[in-house]
Amino acid sequence: MTHSSTPTATALYDLPGPATRKRHFLYGVLATALILGLFGWILYLLFDTDQFTSEKWTPFTYKGIQELLLRGLGNTLKAFAYAAVLSLALGAVLAVGRLSDHRPVRWIATLLVEFFRAMPVLVMIFFIFVALKVQPLPALVAGLTLYNGSVLAEVFRTGINSVERGQREAAYALGMRKTQVTTHVLAPQAVRAMLPTIISQLVVALKDTSLGYLITYEEFLHAGKLIASNLDYDLPFIPVVMVISPIYIGMCMLLSWFATWVARRQRRNPKTEGTGVAAAEPGTVLPGRLQ
Repeated sequence: MTHSSTPTATALYDLPGPATRKRHFLYGVLATALILGLFGWILYLLFDTDQFTSEKWTPFTYKGIQELLLRGLGNTLKAFAYAAVLSLALGAVLAVGRLSDHRPVRWIATLLVEFFRAMPVLVMIFFIFVALKVQPLPALVAGLTLYNGSVLAEVFRTGINSVERGQREAAYALGMRKTQVTTHVLAPQAVRAMLPTIISQLVVALKDTSLGYLITYEEFLHAGKLIASNLDYDLPFIPVVMVISPIYIGMCMLLSWFATWVARRQRRNPKTEGTGVAAAEPGTVLPGRLQ
C-alpha cells in the first residue's frame, strides 16, 4: 500500500508543500545563525573588556554583598506580592462596576479604568511618593496596583463577556440572580480564557517593581546599583547586570510555567470537561408519549 506525499489541506489552512518547507527551513537556519552570531559578538565584547576576570567577580563572594542582594530580592518579592493581590482585587471590583446595570456605576468604573490604564506607571508612583508624601513601599505598590488593576479589569470584563450567551440565558431561566450567574456560571468558565493574560500582566507587575529604585525603595535593582557604585574597577555595572538579569528572567519564566501548569490541570479536571450524551436508540420513548 503506497502513501501519497502530496500535502493535504485542512479546514484552517493548506499544509506547506516541499518548496515552502524548504524555504521555512532556510529561514530557520538563517535566524539561528543570526542569533548565534549576535550572542557570539556579545561574548567577544565581554571577554575583550575583561568582564570575566576574578577581580570583577570576587566581590560577589562577600557575605555583605550576598546579604544585600538577598534583602533586595526579598523586598522585590514583597512588593510584587502586595501589588499582585491588590491588582487582582481592584480589577475584579472595576470589572463588576463596568458590568453593572446601573449607568452611573458603569460610567464611574469606565472613567477610572481608562484614566489609570492611560497614565504612565512611573508618573503615578512619583505622584504618590512626592505629592502625597507616601513611604516608598506603599507608593510603589499603589502605583502598580492602580495601573495593573485597571488593565486586569478589562481582562476580566472581556473574559466574562466571551462566555457563550446561552449559558447566561439558561442561568437566568433557572431563577438565578445576576451575582449568582456571574460568580457560579460565567466566571468559572471565563477563567481558562483569562488565565494566560492574567499571568502575563502579573509578569509586567513583577518587572515594574524595578521602578522602586527611583523612589529609593531598596528592591533588587536598587541593591545592584549600590553594589556597582562601590566597586572600584571599570564598567562595574556589567557584572552586576549579569547577576541580576538571570534572576529577573527566571522569576518571570517561573510565573509563565505556573500559568501553563494551572492550565493543564484545568484541562485534565473532569469538572471542566464536557459530559458525553448517549445517542438515542430507535426504541426510545419520550416522556409523556404513549407506547
